[in-house]
Amino acid sequence: MQSKAQLVVPSHLVSEIISHCRKVYPHEACGILAGKDGVVKKVYKMTNIENSGVSYMMEPSEQFIIMKEMRKEGLDMVALYHSHPHSDAYPSPRDVKLAFYTEPVYVIVSLINEPEIRAFTINEDGVNEVEMKVVLK
Repeated sequence: MQSKAQLVVPSHLVSEIISHCRKVYPHEACGILAGKDGVVKKVYKMTNIENSGVSYMMEPSEQFIIMKEMRKEGLDMVALYHSHPHSDAYPSPRDVKLAFYTEPVYVIVSLINEPEIRAFTINEDGVNEVEMKVVLK
């Protein structure tokens, strides 16, 4: 089981996430971060089938294929990410309502000014920020 105290993300993967968010702007980007024990090893960019600037839904068939690939590679879904093109990097009421996964961390990228990226757990205990440690590797 992953530690919820910290999410470790290599800097090149943070750049990949931000690049994806900028590419689909003004719509929300979304994706899955795969790894082990809270350490992200791979970014899976997903299609937002809502094509919206205020919400997202991952394309179900893509998600199914990626879940199979992660299992095959021995990786876990350590986080889900999405962008907020026009709001802060904090879970919206809709994000909280639709947070079906309780184990993975939720990463939000705000594109209001310079990209801001923050991580949270969302569960029965509410919304709690998780330390996101960016490492060179």
